[in-house]
Amino acid sequence: MGPAEPPPIRVPVGEGAHRWASRTVRRRVLLVVHNATSAGRLLDLLPLFHDDFRVQLLVTSTGSSAFRSGVQEIFAELELPVLPWEQALSTPVDLAISASFGGELALIQGALSVISHGVGYTKRLGTPGTDGPGPTFGLSPEWLLSDGRPFVDGLVLSHPEQLERLARVCAEAVPSAVLAGDPCFDRMLAARPYRERFRRALGVRRGQRLVVLNSTWNPEGFFGSGDQDVLPGLLPRLAAELPADDYRLAAVLHPNIWHGHGPGQIRAWLDRARRGGLTLIDPVHGWRQALLAADLVLGDFGAVTYYSAALGTAVLLAADGRERLDPETPLAEFVRRAPRLAPHAPLRPQVERALEEHRPDPAHAGSVTSAPGRSAVLLRRHFYALMRLPEPAAPASLEPLPLPPYDPPRPTAPLYVRTRVRGADVTIERSTEHLHDAVGDTHLAVHEDTRHPGDLETADVITRDGRAGDPRLGGADLWTAEVLREHPHCAAAVYVTGPGTCIVRTRDHGVFRLTAGAGADADPAAYASSLHAWLACGGTVPPDGITLRTHAAGGTHPVVVEAVVEPGEQWPRSAVADWPDTEGAEPQPV
Repeated sequence: MGPAEPPPIRVPVGEGAHRWASRTVRRRVLLVVHNATSAGRLLDLLPLFHDDFRVQLLVTSTGSSAFRSGVQEIFAELELPVLPWEQALSTPVDLAISASFGGELALIQGALSVISHGVGYTKRLGTPGTDGPGPTFGLSPEWLLSDGRPFVDGLVLSHPEQLERLARVCAEAVPSAVLAGDPCFDRMLAARPYRERFRRALGVRRGQRLVVLNSTWNPEGFFGSGDQDVLPGLLPRLAAELPADDYRLAAVLHPNIWHGHGPGQIRAWLDRARRGGLTLIDPVHGWRQALLAADLVLGDFGAVTYYSAALGTAVLLAADGRERLDPETPLAEFVRRAPRLAPHAPLRPQVERALEEHRPDPAHAGSVTSAPGRSAVLLRRHFYALMRLPEPAAPASLEPLPLPPYDPPRPTAPLYVRTRVRGADVTIERSTEHLHDAVGDTHLAVHEDTRHPGDLETADVITRDGRAGDPRLGGADLWTAEVLREHPHCAAAVYVTGPGTCIVRTRDHGVFRLTAGAGADADPAAYASSLHAWLACGGTVPPDGITLRTHAAGGTHPVVVEAVVEPGEQWPRSAVADWPDTEGAEPQPV
């Protein structure tokens, strides 16, 4: 037996609300949430009602979705009055907006507008007890008619091709259709100038390629077990075959995956991949920024993959699922023609070929919306017309996409480091598996937080991230000395203090401060491995220091190497105060 529905609210609507409300409003707008996916689309629309003292916003959940997790968290973020569903049905409103057809929408007392929570209406959804793929969700009589009559007052479409399909399958609903663009895509278009900021927020360094794994939510999706279930075997190979300094990996999973299985379960399933450098992107607030930052999307037949193509990003399909799609949609045509990932073939050549051969197709963006950049104007006009209320004088606008928190990769899986040393130039390539046909010398670099402590006993280089004066670690002096004492095989202990700095204590050559030079932008742990390889080849750091050139990700990264402690000397306390303490660099857990 499920939890009892909460009691009706009394302010700003409900019994005796006029006694308690501080303001009298002229219109009520009810946001109808089916699940976290549809809630994310409704969030796009909130700015259209900002600053209008005539309008009271309310929110409710139909309770009809199998995916109920995550809704309450979004309600808490919205901080709007939440009506229990039964109260929502009994409360007159001037406008109700839903991004889904779930629930008894026909019973709402007020004008109803429905928007899509994808790239138009593309998927076919069968009904319980029936065979076959079923009608197109949201664009068929099964969804648009109640007792044989249309009940939606405004069916928002983003492109005329949707209107053409609607006319063929449910002509009765055509009078309610309104072409008003795609606010989700418009927010991405407006944020394109900030692509490099989004990349830096994800810790994507110069020369790196960001590969985003994307999956829709059903068994045929990339994340689904389906018939082949390629993902469990593919994830470790991506980390092994795509060098860590050349590629950055992130995953955008449909909210129904995230909330259906539980965020903790997703993290548990993807633990090895996360330790190899994969970042999980917030499925409500961060996925659009990740798409804008991406160089390549490994996706499927979901809307997010098509948005990627519409943004001009290279796409490889890892799952087809075309039987789930209305074959007449632009998305279905894209899936038929898009290049495929061969999951059992070598991955790096496929990724490199997809990036090299990709040519953006403007037709994809043209199929997403027929009114790019105009959805705010068109939607507000539509909503206020349904409410029979004059629009505010200020221009209609959407909220800019926020800059995500700084979230660099934090790999703790052991890395096999291949190096070639020529003078002061060190070419480096790091990955999670040893490639036996690789050219150059190899050493093993292990983060102290490795899942398997035995890795530390065979590591040539041991690393950790932390603030220079972290009292838990004792700072670089104490931590590096402890590492070399506890792990006799280790030749260098590396204490990373910031995005471009680290302290390296070597067993035979002293202690050094490494600082990224002008134009350098690589992982400081890679700089440290370069120094280790260079010293192993007979290099000696002169008293006034030296600049090594680390070659990674197709670029050259000058690194200034300065001696802090010569072999046999004591650690100078003055050096401790001089170490960089980069603001925002969070210490890693011990």
